[in-house]
Amino acid sequence: MGVLRKFLAWLSVPVICFFALALYLARPFNPDNNRLLGFAVARVGRFLLGMERPLSGREHVPLDRPTVMIANHQHNDDLFVMGDLLPPRTVTVGKSSLVWLPFFGQVFWLGGNVILNRARSHKAIAVMQATSDAIARDRKSLWVFPEGTRSRGLGLQKFKKGAFHAAVASGAPITMVCARQYQDGTLGWTGRREPVSIRILPPIETAHLTSDDIPELMARCRREMEAAIAAMA
Repeated sequence: MGVLRKFLAWLSVPVICFFALALYLARPFNPDNNRLLGFAVARVGRFLLGMERPLSGREHVPLDRPTVMIANHQHNDDLFVMGDLLPPRTVTVGKSSLVWLPFFGQVFWLGGNVILNRARSHKAIAVMQATSDAIARDRKSLWVFPEGTRSRGLGLQKFKKGAFHAAVASGAPITMVCARQYQDGTLGWTGRREPVSIRILPPIETAHLTSDDIPELMARCRREMEAAIAAMA
């Protein structure tokens, strides 16, 4: 039953994206399209999975100014766990291969999201620094998985610098989204997925920081996120 639930949840993604294409084509590169799509995909996905998502700290998300949201990345199912947490005017970061996924890739591109080519990873920081201009000029928020890859529920991995360069260069606060470590565990004969708790931490201001402060900023964020994740275990 759990396998069927997961199949239906992921089948819903291209279906929702197909219908969302009309919105994206009507107002291409409008970052609020991403928030609406994330809301629909996450809510439908969790419904089909039978997953509860207890949430605390939602009040810490800045709604009146841009922010850089960072979150721990465990599985592809993070889309259902966190997709409805995007603040207004948010763009996300994804690898270039996502663009080729049917319907999802097209709305990802039309959403004005940041596309990174891993084959040119040495340019990633430069791309994120350029993104900081969009944060400041266009008042966009940015969602990043700073680990850069999935941990598969095996603990917080080393952070990459890109998101922190973007935050410091733009002066935007960093808002940390922490998800409890989880696997594909199911509950009972119905195959409902185990709950995944989320805790959003108070933002860390970066307006007074310089590039020299980035290593300590990264270390602080990782410490606070690690502690919050451990507390939800």
